[in-house]
Amino acid sequence: MKKVLVVDDEKLIVKGIKFSLEQDEMTVTPAYNGEDALELAKEKEFDIILLDVMLPGLSGFEVCQAIREFSDVPIIMLTAKGDDMDKILGLEYGADDYITKPFNILELKARIKAIIRRNGRKTVVEEKPRKLVEGDLVIDLDSRRVSIAGKDINLTAKEFNILTLLLFHPNHVYSRDDLLKEIWGSDALGDGRTVDVHVRRLREKIESNPGEPKYIQTKWGVGYYFKK
Repeated sequence: MKKVLVVDDEKLIVKGIKFSLEQDEMTVTPAYNGEDALELAKEKEFDIILLDVMLPGLSGFEVCQAIREFSDVPIIMLTAKGDDMDKILGLEYGADDYITKPFNILELKARIKAIIRRNGRKTVVEEKPRKLVEGDLVIDLDSRRVSIAGKDINLTAKEFNILTLLLFHPNHVYSRDDLLKEIWGSDALGDGRTVDVHVRRLREKIESNPGEPKYIQTKWGVGYYFKK
């Protein structure tokens, strides 16, 4: 049974989602504020998290950002606002998708199933070195730690995955669509802006001058690549 964490301070919404998902044989754990949601995400393993933006205490954006420091669990943001800014903010903080309230429960369930299906796909990969070194940049694949000149760099799971993918294939230009499929999955619901936001945040962390990057280069009109 798939395990879902549903976070919303409106208990009737949580109750409705819980009832509907349980009809599809999913196990639902409720949380009604950001602090409880974060603790549950640390203590238990979930297949997906539904996370409301407007929460008492920690906001949904803050919870999403905190979870991304230790987990790559798929997150769908629930928002009462439909403008692009909420979408961009959610993606910038590490969300995989968002849906606007009031939503159709069938659409929500379809998105949940698509993301869980994509996230659960297993691929056979070739044996690769467990530590990558490029100048001062060191990536430990086992511990998923990144350091530059001996200083640890705190990356989110998606940022780490983008960096390792580009470094494993130096000088190969990945389009935004390529990166979206490789990192988020072939049926991801994001767009090119999702990739741009994550690359920008990654550059801010690993580049001494993000405006003139040393590692992650832009091929204008095409995409991104790791300069070797």
